[in-house]
Amino acid sequence: MSWKPEADEIQQRYRWAEALGGTESVGRHHQQGRLTVRERIAGVLDTGSFQEVGKLTGNATRDNGQLVKVVPAPYVMGLGAIGGRPVAIGGEDFTVRGGTSWGSQRRKGGQGGFVEDLAFQYRIPLINLIDGAGGTVASAKKRGYSVFPGIHGFERSVELLGVVPVVSAVMGTAAGGPAGRAILSHWSVMVKGSSQIFAAGPPVVERSLGEKVTKEALGGPQLAVDAAGTVDNVVDSEAACFDAIRQFLSYMPQNVWELPPQVTCDDPVDRREEALLSIVPRERRQPYNMRKLISLIVDHGSIFEIQPTFGKSVITCLARMDGKPVGVVANHPMVLGGAMDVKAARKQTHFIEMCDTFHIPLVYLVDVPGFMVGTAAEAAATLREGMRTVYVGLQVTVPVMTVVIRKCYGMAGMGTTDKNGVDLKLAWPSAEWGSLPVEGGVAAAYRREIQSAPDPLRRQQEIEEELRRYASPLLTAEAFAVEDVIDPRDTRHYLCRFLNAAQSRLKTSLGPKFKCGVRP
Repeated sequence: MSWKPEADEIQQRYRWAEALGGTESVGRHHQQGRLTVRERIAGVLDTGSFQEVGKLTGNATRDNGQLVKVVPAPYVMGLGAIGGRPVAIGGEDFTVRGGTSWGSQRRKGGQGGFVEDLAFQYRIPLINLIDGAGGTVASAKKRGYSVFPGIHGFERSVELLGVVPVVSAVMGTAAGGPAGRAILSHWSVMVKGSSQIFAAGPPVVERSLGEKVTKEALGGPQLAVDAAGTVDNVVDSEAACFDAIRQFLSYMPQNVWELPPQVTCDDPVDRREEALLSIVPRERRQPYNMRKLISLIVDHGSIFEIQPTFGKSVITCLARMDGKPVGVVANHPMVLGGAMDVKAARKQTHFIEMCDTFHIPLVYLVDVPGFMVGTAAEAAATLREGMRTVYVGLQVTVPVMTVVIRKCYGMAGMGTTDKNGVDLKLAWPSAEWGSLPVEGGVAAAYRREIQSAPDPLRRQQEIEEELRRYASPLLTAEAFAVEDVIDPRDTRHYLCRFLNAAQSRLKTSLGPKFKCGVRP
């Protein structure tokens, strides 16, 4: 006697689970240009690596005690691999009840779900494929009573931010708990044309505020990514989303007890780019392309930019140097002259915390005239948000290397140096620094002298010219007040040498930081 009848029933239950919400529901989903959760998981993971957990979970229908069908729970999750490395992955199944919460005490996914426990206990990255609205008021009728918010809370989601890399991909409409979970991640992405995210959707907004708004206007990429920075990146298709997830995780260690993965590098560490000699104009107010400058220094083709359309006066990107991951923070003189506004400060703070948590050294390419000034900047709390960036920057434990490309002024400039470490500061011949730029500083420090002069404008220009003579970085180097002034073409080689040497430091500082990971 064998157990074949029971094994056959398991296979039948698997087939029902693989059918998701049924042919009609899946068809509607495909007609909208969207993949199912199972297709998404297959698109992210290495081929054949998915081991599903909880495939039998669902609501069964029986007739006279005979099983007729099982409607699967609207969440698919389990263990997989990316580049041969294990990951935990899960996502809502929109074809079953629109991906709303299943309501069981033991959840497969979402906050408080098995997939989060799997990532936490096994110390492997977590990938959330978010496509659902979380809870529903109808669940109170089913239970017979209402519950406090957070019965399945975010405790584990918060713990994960200090332990393993967490990626959230908003694949459809995310509201409520799933939207909150998307924010509790180290990196998030959404798909143009099919993804929206908000605390509550248009019906709630209209009922609460009388405001009629579409899903796209309320939480599409133009608002969520470009304007608010709620989500980090946006891509054009689901396929591009899967590629981006894999690329992001390629820079990340499995957890905070491991170093970031290295790759074989065929880009010479002593590569000298002639274009670096002329990339910075001699005219101090003329902008230049900082993205091109970065590409000339880091390993060819290794740049992965984070939040490229938000806080655009600073560029934050993961890259590699001699095959080793680095986090690059670079001021962008084409936007606000490189000044730090409130959005750039928020962006930089989160990026620094992420790199510090996962043992990724930081390279600052500095051209910052200071915090953004004016009534609008003050009303936006730029000073407070900017000082948070300085605060976080002065607490990092990873090696930090600073290259002053042009301007390095004020408190924003202070936040680009490693005061608790070696404090290695390199400068290009175009570099200048101080508490204030000469122009504004002279007007404040010599106000009376300028006003009493026969020709105030001429006197101001004379003082500015006199002070600029002291601004040469070579004079500072003579006093060893900057460690080196270098030929721009030598930047890559110099940084690679120190980044390679710093690996010993990184190996001896593994483990969680003395803080709760990365703040959302």
